[in-house]
Amino acid sequence: MNIITISREFGSGGRELGKRLADELGYDYYDREIILAIAKSQNLDESYVEQAMDHSMWQGRPLTYRRSFTSSVLFQAPQTNFLLEQKRVIEGIAGLGKNCVIVGRNADVFLEGQTMFHIFVCADMEARVRRCIERAAEGEHLTRREIEQNIRRIDKNRARNREIITDNSWGKGTTYDLTVNTSNWDIKELAPAVAEFAKCWFGRTK
Repeated sequence: MNIITISREFGSGGRELGKRLADELGYDYYDREIILAIAKSQNLDESYVEQAMDHSMWQGRPLTYRRSFTSSVLFQAPQTNFLLEQKRVIEGIAGLGKNCVIVGRNADVFLEGQTMFHIFVCADMEARVRRCIERAAEGEHLTRREIEQNIRRIDKNRARNREIITDNSWGKGTTYDLTVNTSNWDIKELAPAVAEFAKCWFGRTK
């Protein structure tokens, strides 16, 4: 079983790259399916769970719980239940024994010990803002400044979430097997090259 995990800066196109990689390689693909599974298990609205986990998780909480979710204080937080359920869902995906691509959700941490190829996707701010504008929902009219603020806030939360559960810093080069800068690339053209690299990487590990 081969697992590709993708961590990404907001607006870098990591989600699109993950889907195209899965299509190129014939792998299963998991992204929003994880949020849906968590929401269903908790009998909560999907958007509420996503908002709590992606945008406001752990704000105001001290970073003293690495690798431990057993603190009675921490366990009172609804976000902790989401995190534990996320871990269970991701482990369940791995338990299926099928090749897959998992986008985000710190899957590389939760599945430590599995054969995994870890990718970090980044881009310069100009490219990220442009991608956000191109993919904006109908009726959404954010200024460039507001988009940049959202990008920085979401990235900060992703980094903080990771600090809660591991000593490996989010975005740190040595944490990943491949860092992909999408700034000057059409992701449709980039995906086949990354897929070939992944196949070579898995070939060397077996």
